[in-house]
Amino acid sequence: MNKILTLLTRNLKEQTAFAHCDIPCGIYDPHNAQMAAHTIIRMTQFLKDIKREDETKAEHDIARVTHVKEKHANILEEELDTLQNDYFKEEHFKEYPQLELLFKDALKFSSKARQGIDMEAAQNTLEKVLEISEIFFKTKNVTLVRVKSVYPTEGEIVTYK
Repeated sequence: MNKILTLLTRNLKEQTAFAHCDIPCGIYDPHNAQMAAHTIIRMTQFLKDIKREDETKAEHDIARVTHVKEKHANILEEELDTLQNDYFKEEHFKEYPQLELLFKDALKFSSKARQGIDMEAAQNTLEKVLEISEIFFKTKNVTLVRVKSVYPTEGEIVTYK
């Protein structure tokens, strides 16, 4: 029986499907990357504002906030990886030649924001994610808009009409 199965499968053409969930569902959106970037900014704000009157409480707060910042940096990187490797195709990179550098810079700034309490790196991460989001919505042929977010980060989000 195994020999027959081996002979049959040897002649079948192998096909691979690619998508963010390994099922070609067509559901992609830069929203989660944008929220993660805003969270990195907010956690950086919290880290800068931690009071040192009670060192034990300060250490606890630093650990918790740093954990959340790390978690959202991971989310951001995973979401960007999905967009870069699963959604955007060769034709997108040709039409928007800056796209490859935007991904590289977003990941570089995200990494820098993780390594310390660096508000400039956190803000730069968000800006690169917003630029990637704008290109994403252009490829969807929708009217994109940048709007002021309702978050304490006072940044923007990119969405569509």
